[in-house]
Amino acid sequence: MAQRSKKDSVAILLSRSSNYEKYDYDTRLLFAKRAKQYAEQSRKDSLVLKSNLQIADLYKERKFFDLFLKANHDNLKYAERVGDSVYQAKIYSKMGDFYEKILSDSAYYYYYKSEKIYRRLHDAYNTASILLSIAIIQKNEKDFIGSEVTSVEAIKLLDSLPKIDKNIRKKAYLYNNLGLVFDQLEQQQEAINYHNKALVLKQSLEGDNSATIDNSMNNLGAAYKNSGNYKTALELYKSVLSNKNLKQERPSFYALVLDNYANTRYQSGDKEQTLKLYTEALNVCDSIGESYNSIIINQHIAEYYNDMKQKDSAKKYAYRAKNISEQYHNDDLLKSLLLLSKIESDSAAVQHYKAYIHLNDSLQKSERAVRNKFARIRYETKEIEQKNIKISKERSWLIILSGGLLITFFLLFIIITQRNRNKSLQFKQQQQQANEEIYNLMLLQQDKIDEARTMEKRRISEELHDGILSRLFGTRLSLDSLNFSTSAEAIQTRGSYLDELKTIEQDIRKVSHDLNIDFVSNSGYIDIVKTLLEKQALAYNIMAELKHDDNINWDAIPNKTKIHLYRIIQEAIQNVFKHAKASKIEIKFYLENQELFLEISDDGIGFDLNKSKQGIGLKNMKSRLKEIHGHLKVISEKQNGTTLIINTPINNT
Repeated sequence: MAQRSKKDSVAILLSRSSNYEKYDYDTRLLFAKRAKQYAEQSRKDSLVLKSNLQIADLYKERKFFDLFLKANHDNLKYAERVGDSVYQAKIYSKMGDFYEKILSDSAYYYYYKSEKIYRRLHDAYNTASILLSIAIIQKNEKDFIGSEVTSVEAIKLLDSLPKIDKNIRKKAYLYNNLGLVFDQLEQQQEAINYHNKALVLKQSLEGDNSATIDNSMNNLGAAYKNSGNYKTALELYKSVLSNKNLKQERPSFYALVLDNYANTRYQSGDKEQTLKLYTEALNVCDSIGESYNSIIINQHIAEYYNDMKQKDSAKKYAYRAKNISEQYHNDDLLKSLLLLSKIESDSAAVQHYKAYIHLNDSLQKSERAVRNKFARIRYETKEIEQKNIKISKERSWLIILSGGLLITFFLLFIIITQRNRNKSLQFKQQQQQANEEIYNLMLLQQDKIDEARTMEKRRISEELHDGILSRLFGTRLSLDSLNFSTSAEAIQTRGSYLDELKTIEQDIRKVSHDLNIDFVSNSGYIDIVKTLLEKQALAYNIMAELKHDDNINWDAIPNKTKIHLYRIIQEAIQNVFKHAKASKIEIKFYLENQELFLEISDDGIGFDLNKSKQGIGLKNMKSRLKEIHGHLKVISEKQNGTTLIINTPINNT
């Protein structure tokens, strides 16, 4: 529901951003930007692109052309990235519209790109629309044959579509363009035929189409005028000018039609009111700042005064036409120069005629270059398309090969991973077996300790029974025999037996003391470590010393801890032998703050802790200590040996 709400909000905001009557520019731009935010949140690419296009159009409206171009270039990249061909074609079309009046070859390039996409999408209407834009550019650049071919192609596409208003309107515009093309080619009858076709189609459209109908009637009037049929031309112009609101609603077009009407009357020989009509048309252009349309009116007035032999007035309007047309550097300037060469005399006339010839050559070269550029754009685009097809095929093969390689690598990865897992499992099994061996060794050592304890108890028992008790029994019998004797000898004998009792007392105390001291206590684990040190010292030809705190109750320490410490000592001795070049290793066990400490020191070459990488040995030690909640501290300097300090809780369960 939230996503749908955002989509609805985007549509509402975009609608508001297009409402020119109700909202000002800044508000409409804000609506468009907010629509883009919602579109991005909804993750709907088409809405994001629609919002981006609206923002670009608003930049163009305010004539922020740099922002407009940047926005549309960004839009193109985005549309290409998400693979939206429809929006790519729309953006190319908008870029063509932008360049149409300022850079025809760029406009042609973007229109051509758009047309190719629409053609691929089998969108006949939009293909025909873009072809119309291309045909108009070709006509303006005097590529009349190209414009004719393009227009006919577009008409054929529209013929395949239903006869609805938008298709009929577009066909009328194409007929109109063909009429203008043939008028330029001085094939007036063909021009008249196409303008009539355009006019009939426009008149069949629903709604108010007076403006576009007036345009066709004006163009048709021009074709009739150029064919010499002034009467029909004047009737057409009068029909257009009969609209009382034309001057107010379309002042620029009104001035254009009025000038055509005046010029047709003039060419037909009716010079009455001609100057007045020209002057009115010129005043309308001047009042609205329409300088371009005023060029031809000034030329017509100059021709009028020149025919009337009023040279000064003729020069005034001819130079005025020339000065304005210099801003555009096109056929209007060419006509102005030719007109001045007729009005001026002597060197001035020659100078203008030379300028006319030079400009004519320049314009012809420029038009030829543009036409060549059009052809080159078509060729290069087709070449690029062929390359893209080739690249697409190569990419397909690359994807297939890459897929095969990926599958191969994936299978290899699985095999290698499985092998590593098997190795890891085997290693763990070996570790388990080794730990079991150590545990069994500890149990065996415990059995030996228990056996020693039993033997010692038996020895003490025998000593008490066979030695001390026998002596006590004999002494007691002897004292009993002397109990009632008072002789000096008896007294002396009793004294010796009392001394014997004292000796027996001391022997009993000794046995008692021996019983209180377990001579095998804590010897099991330490004996195992001693055995390890003796074997390793002998194997590696190194001195090993073991120190331990007698207060450590190894029976209270978990077997898991003892096994891991045993393994760490093994690992440490191997590292000393491999890397330290030591002659002596010392191992200490002691208690501190309810923790068991193990120190392993050597007198080897040491290493720089900051520069050396952590080896597999230290990693294994840390891994083992992690299991028993222990910690490792390494102290080492070059040439000063290495010390490992390990601490772990006595009870780490």
